[in-house]
Order: sequence, then C-alpha cells, then structure tokens
Amino acid sequence: MATMKLGSKTDSFQLEDQTWICMTDLASDVTVKVGEMSFQLHKFPLINRSGTLQEEVNKSQDDESGTCEVNLSDIPGGFKTFELVARFFYDIKIELNAQNIVALRCAGEFLKMTDDFGEGNLITQTENFLTEVLSNWNDSIRALQTCADDVLEHAEKLHIVSRCIDSLATKACAEPGTFGWPLLHESYSMEGSMLWNGIADEKTESLRRDWWYRDVSYLKFQMYKELIKALKSKGMKPAEVAGSLKHYSRRYLQGLTRRMSQPDPSASTSAWTVSSETDQRRLLEEIVDLLPSEKGAAPTQFLLSLLRTAVVLNANPACKENLEKRIGNQLDDAQVEDLKIPNVTSSKTLYDVDCIQRILDHFIFAYQSSFAASPDIVEEGQTVPAAVEVLTPITMVGRLIDGYLAEVSADENLKCTQFQAIAALVPDYARPLDDGIYRAIDIYLKAHPKMTDSEREQLCRLLNCQKLSLEACTHAAQNERLPLRVIVQVLFFEQLRLRTTIAGWFFVSDNVDRNGSRLLPRSTNGEATGEENGGAKLTVDEIKLRVSELERECDGMRQQITKIGKSKSGSGPFGSICRRLGFGSTKPIQQAQADQKTADTGC
Repeated sequence: MATMKLGSKTDSFQLEDQTWICMTDLASDVTVKVGEMSFQLHKFPLINRSGTLQEEVNKSQDDESGTCEVNLSDIPGGFKTFELVARFFYDIKIELNAQNIVALRCAGEFLKMTDDFGEGNLITQTENFLTEVLSNWNDSIRALQTCADDVLEHAEKLHIVSRCIDSLATKACAEPGTFGWPLLHESYSMEGSMLWNGIADEKTESLRRDWWYRDVSYLKFQMYKELIKALKSKGMKPAEVAGSLKHYSRRYLQGLTRRMSQPDPSASTSAWTVSSETDQRRLLEEIVDLLPSEKGAAPTQFLLSLLRTAVVLNANPACKENLEKRIGNQLDDAQVEDLKIPNVTSSKTLYDVDCIQRILDHFIFAYQSSFAASPDIVEEGQTVPAAVEVLTPITMVGRLIDGYLAEVSADENLKCTQFQAIAALVPDYARPLDDGIYRAIDIYLKAHPKMTDSEREQLCRLLNCQKLSLEACTHAAQNERLPLRVIVQVLFFEQLRLRTTIAGWFFVSDNVDRNGSRLLPRSTNGEATGEENGGAKLTVDEIKLRVSELERECDGMRQQITKIGKSKSGSGPFGSICRRLGFGSTKPIQQAQADQKTADTGC
C-alpha cells in the first residue's frame, strides 16, 4: 500500500478523557468541537492554514477572554480525520495512505485549505498523493471503499468516486500486465500452471480474465453498480461482466448456490452484508437489471438460480419475466435439475410448472425465426444435413422437457392439462425418439391411477408409437396402464417394422455373387459394393440366422397380443383386429421367404 509522510515535528498531542490537548508552552485559546470529541488548539496555526477556521474564529471570538469555540461536527471523516488535520496544522508527522486519503482530501476542501493559505497546503498534498493511489489497483479499491457515510457526498462532489471507478474499470478492461497485473490472492496462485516451455495453459488464461472478480465483490452495491456500468461503457466482453455479477451474487444472495459452486468462504469477511429479505430482493432485482443482454453471456444455470431465488423472495413480475425470457433464449443449455423451481403460488404442485411452460414458450418463439430461415429442414421425417445445426437446440430442448416431465409427473397434484400443455409445445421433429415422452406419460399414469379412460386416451395422443425404440415397444406392449388402442398401435408398428426389415434382407438377395457363398449389400446408388471399397460382406448362413432371430421376436409379439386379446376382448373386436394385423395367422416367416423368392424370380 502506497504511503506519503508529511510534517517534521514529533507528536505533542495528548488525549485526556474526550479532549485532545496540544502540549505547548502557550495556553490554548480555541476549542474545536467535532462530535463528542474536543480539541484544545491555538488560533494562529489554524487561521494561517484554513479559510473556514479563519471565518469561524473571527465570528465566535470572545473579545474579553480572547478565546473561542468552533463546532466542526459536519467535517468529512469526523473527529478521526480532524485529528490528522490538527497535526498537519502544527507540522507534526502524519502518514497518508489509501485508507485515509479520501477523507483528508474532502476535509481539506471543507476547511478551504488551499495554497492561498500557504504553499503545499493540505489540498495540494492530498491531491498529489491521490493521483498516486489511483495508479494502483489495490489502493484504488481501498480508496473507493472509504467513500461512504459522511464522506460520500463530498467525494462525489470532488469527483473522487468517479475517478476511482474509472481507474478500476480501465485496469480491469486492459490486458493483464499492462498495469503490472495486480497481486493475486492466494487462491489465484499461478504456481504449477506454466508448461515446460513457459507458456501458460488454459487454466492460467482463465484466471487472468477473472482475476478482478473477488476484489470488486467487496464493494458496496452502489459502488459496484457504477463500476459495472463503467466496464460496459469501456467495451468489456459481456461474458466477463456476467461472470463478475455471478461472483457478486454468490457472495451476497442467500440460497443461490444450491447446485452452483460452493459459496466463497471469504464471504463472511465482506465489508457489508445483506441480511433482510427486503434488501435481498432489492439486490437481486438490481443485479438482474445489470445483466448483459447478449444471448449466452450469463450461464443458463446461473440464470435459473437467480429465477429460483426471485420466486422465493417474491421479486417483482418484471424481474421474473426478464429472467424467464433470458432463460428461454438459451434453454438448450439447461439441465433438468435446474428446472425444478419451487412453487410458491396458490397451486398445490410441488414445482412451478407454469413458469417452465412460459420459458418454453419463449424458447419456441425465439427458435422460430432461425427455423424459418432454414427451408426444407424436415423432409419426410429425415433431417437435411445442412440443417442439423439449426435442429440441434430444439432436439436438446425436447429431450430436456421430456426429462423434466418425467421428474414432475409423480406429483399427484399435477393436472393432466398442465402436463399436456408443456409436452405439446415441443414439436414432433424435436423428438427423434419418443422414448422420453413415453416414460413421462407412464410415470404420470402410475401416479394418477384414478384417471378416466378418456383422460388416458387424451394424454397418450402425445405419443407417436412409430418413434418408439425396440425396448420401449417391448415395455409398452406389456403396459396395462396404457389404453388398448395404444397397445395395438405399438404392436402394429413393431410388426410392420419387423416385416420391413425381413423384406429388406430378402430384397438384396439378387446381390449374391456367382459362387453363391457371399452376399454383397447394396451401396447408396443401388450397386453392389466390393472389396475394393471396403464394403462389409455377409454369408447366406448369417442372413438366415438373422431372419431366424427376427422370426422369434415376431412369435413373441404374436403371443403377447394373443394373451391381451383373450384377457381384454376374447374373440370379439380385438380378435378381429389381431387377425387383420396378421397376429392370428400361422403362416411361418419361411413361407414369406418363399413368396419373396417367387416374386423376385417373376421379375
């Protein structure tokens, strides 16, 4: 910390009770009152250095006794600052540093201690040293922290606050090293982060970008707020500004760190605290307003943590809406656990599903523009390669929402209409597979056994049975919670898939080579592939083995549908449906093979 020494004489002040006495051969003829403290001094040193004291002494002097009393209770910094000023009057040694320079500079202005009352007066001395203080990062922080209470108003009038903030903003925006790179805290030690060739690794670079976060988090919010505005005006990257706000929030907002990194252990040593719920709410709303507007600047997890805290603290609607829109713009970066926002409304659900629905609405709205800018994104259920990048966010959100619905479905107070409203917002092309939404629906049906058949039918309309995996189909075919119509659809499409697969294997039979021992799969242009292009070759025996496996799977499904038919419909309409789907037929798959060969010969 920079220091500057003034004066040449030894200390001659002595404290007795609440009075400082200047011990000289001359009796005191002026008493200066500063709050509860008194200073017994002499007129001559005071009026020769201070215009204010010269005026006050002349007004209050007692002509008979020649003594006077002056009240300086309004002096910036109070009696502690005037104690240093009093020593300055008598040329007694004092030390200026970053902790007292602001108060002394303001006191000098208050007492009109200009060079008109002697060269090298207090204003000149403190102004020169203040310039030195502002050239150093740590001293600038200390000086700005002292701009509080009765000093703040005077410091603002003298532009000391703005000068401190500008100094900090300039240094934070500059490349580390431009100003000698301020000393780091122990937690930011660079040891072990250099490679053998002396080049810093990525961890080192990350530390360099956020080296100032911790220091500025000690500032009171009004000072910190002005610093953030200055950083933005100087062009600091939005992600770095958001990183500082995240660090500041973790220090002062309670309950923000449920899934984020653990709070800074040094938070208990902060210069100020935010204890009341009202102050917490006000601070959160201010921080949200300071967040950069650029998409992705603030991590989605951090935004969701802010929203969760805003809900608990009952922040104003504008604040919560602001966060919901920000989250919606980058919902594809969220995780299911972060979406579990507690419900504090009159609704009885455990989590605030309406809030998630609004966030999803914002995402869909924001996504539509980029989706519309890429024509023919979906073509017969297949994604065009050039549009994969556009489809990736919506696919990730589809998987995220299905996972979220699976988590909240067990809540018995979750209404079916709420479940449907959220699930229906996800477009069909956002789900390459419907396994996720099937799992969520199954959990909901299990948690709500009293649902009517009509409600179950309505809920299952969200499901596309054609997009279920083999594992999901196997589970669904045996799931008694599903409506009969859904089970029939699952079995029908699985039977269709098996038949299509078998037919595909026999379709390539014309690729058997002249020796009859190898089968060459078709290339994309319809030509048989050979060794020269690395195509895989399968023997006829291998093909027969695979067909046999498919036949066993089909037989298993036939048995399942027969059991369901007997238990639910007997030989009635359901049995008719089974026969129409081919499940009641005894025609073996080998016969289908013979028919396929006959058709191929005929061609």
